[in-house]
Amino acid sequence: MLRNGLEPWHIFVVLAVVVLLFGSKKLPEMARGLGKSMRILKAETKAMREDETPADAGTAQSTAAPQPAAADRPAVTPTNVTKATEAPHTEKTV
Repeated sequence: MLRNGLEPWHIFVVLAVVVLLFGSKKLPEMARGLGKSMRILKAETKAMREDETPADAGTAQSTAAPQPAAADRPAVTPTNVTKATEAPHTEKTV
């Protein structure tokens, strides 16, 4: 029964449900959008791979600014911030 996973009739049923749900007019727009998204994703991953591999493998240098040591940095002190909705209410007594 489940020897191959998807049988050809499973794919037919899925395609029929998709056509019924979205309609035949909406499907070409969805396919165009999916194709455009895939092209953008492919271009971005290619750009990321090119950025990761340096042009000169032997002379790769870091362009980041050096970070000061932990002892040189001032300690961060939390500040007390109140929201406008949490401001104390003044009650008038008559």
